[in-house]
Amino acid sequence: MPVEVLRCRVCESEYPAVANGICVRCFGPLEPVYDWEALAVTVTRARIEAGPYSMWRYADLLPAAPPEGATSAPGWTPLVAAPRLASLVGVGEVLLKLDTANPTHSFKDRVVAVAAAKAREFGLETLSCTSTGNLANAVAARAAAEGIPAVIFCPAGLEPEKMLATTVYGARVYGVRGSYDDCSRLVSELAGELEWGFVNVNLRSYYAEGSKTLAFELVEQLGWEVPDAVICPIASGALFSKLWQGFEQFGRLGLIGEARPRLYGGQAEGCAPVADAFAEERRVSPVRPNSIARSLAIGNPADGDLAIATARASGGSIHAVPEDEVGQNMALLAESAGVFGETAAGVTVGALRAAAARGEIGPTDRVVVLVTGTGLKTPQAVEGEATGTLLEIEADLDALLEELGVTA
Repeated sequence: MPVEVLRCRVCESEYPAVANGICVRCFGPLEPVYDWEALAVTVTRARIEAGPYSMWRYADLLPAAPPEGATSAPGWTPLVAAPRLASLVGVGEVLLKLDTANPTHSFKDRVVAVAAAKAREFGLETLSCTSTGNLANAVAARAAAEGIPAVIFCPAGLEPEKMLATTVYGARVYGVRGSYDDCSRLVSELAGELEWGFVNVNLRSYYAEGSKTLAFELVEQLGWEVPDAVICPIASGALFSKLWQGFEQFGRLGLIGEARPRLYGGQAEGCAPVADAFAEERRVSPVRPNSIARSLAIGNPADGDLAIATARASGGSIHAVPEDEVGQNMALLAESAGVFGETAAGVTVGALRAAAARGEIGPTDRVVVLVTGTGLKTPQAVEGEATGTLLEIEADLDALLEELGVTA
């Protein structure tokens, strides 16, 4: 369905549905306004289940039409049990939502798919963004698939794996000397000068909607039920708040009952403006990032206050994870569940452990942990944490048997 109006999530001012991401009155984030009466008639479980096995099965609840003949469509990623991790943490059941299965191995493919579809509608022929790595990969890949240019801005010095996984698609990448927030300010200024599709600036109102599809998929994959809790990393706060919105929208349409999951967020201590504000019961104030979890290192999160409101509304909480535990948690996830998540996953597992240690989740809870990116992009974080060994041997059976302690 066409979206004609954007509304500020803070002051509720309304604007035409053009390429605009921020309210000029209070600088709050804008979001699309849907016709819920019409959607209640047309959106059913059967209609959704008949859709494609991608995020576009929820096209009725997204602000852009699905592309014809879409290639590399993200979404409908695996939800797998992690019983050993659940036992180690002391939680009844842990399920891992593996968005590492998306085309560029992170959840960012979801939001970029919506932003790119909207860019086509607006006639914007260059895709751009500011990124800490995963978004850069997703924008570059989507632009390559559609045959349009991609120009990307990242803080200089990001993990080389993420940079290679961006330039391989043919994108032009600028390394900005400074933090993500410095980079973001530069790109926000540039967006006022160029007719480009800046996915997390002038297209942000639409881009953020892609995150809701994680909630939609979880409900379907659990047999149209909700989990007791969901653990999610927090950077800008948009994913966290949109996740809650997804559950609320399914409830509004009568697709699920009244129950909602508790949402728990995690940030690394070196950049924890949202976690600190939650703990101190105040508004978010900017910080200067100094964290190993670079994909979450946003010192001035646009949706930070909304993330706090979401945690409180859901009955959950937000935790700051010590920097020296991020790599340890990545290794724990790998060793106990066979999943290698990036530093954001190390933070998310840290939030799971913190919530369990405080008794916020326990042995009767079914918990979903979002694994939003692959550890293959941030392998440096687990150097010194891996418990496996690498041995070089001769191609000699007797010598190998002796090494293994096997007697003939």
